[in-house]
Amino acid sequence: MSDKEVLLTPDGLKKLEEELENLKSVKRREVAERIKIAIGYGDISENSEYEDAKNEQAFIEGRIITLEKMLRNARIINNDEIDLDTVGIGSTVVVEDLEFGDVVEYTIVGTAESDPLKNRISNESPVGRTIIGKKKGTTVEVNVPAGIIQYKIVDIKK
Repeated sequence: MSDKEVLLTPDGLKKLEEELENLKSVKRREVAERIKIAIGYGDISENSEYEDAKNEQAFIEGRIITLEKMLRNARIINNDEIDLDTVGIGSTVVVEDLEFGDVVEYTIVGTAESDPLKNRISNESPVGRTIIGKKKGTTVEVNVPAGIIQYKIVDIKK
């Protein structure tokens, strides 16, 4: 079974690489020191600090494995690949909510770098999945948990 391709923008790649480097060079050392100190307290069978540190160590190691796998399977979407006629990964899309008239700007990214609070939405999210491949001026209906939202694609940018 092959691993799933991870779509990243150059910025997304840089952030994942920085996180991986921080986990390997800083966080590993910090948690190892916490474990060493906790062991110094004596009996580890009832030592909550030791348990917390071991749990954090397991989380860090799991995240390192996840990041390494993501980076191994990464496909970088460069700016010159972004089509200004059709919505794709890396596109910044201006949409208008036809019911309320709100205008929102979303950047379509792969799931690894989505951040809805910063309007960076995944290509696999309801909105992202619906507008991928659509052209400027197109009206789409997005099925979201709150119901159906109609958006008009106002603009597509890099």
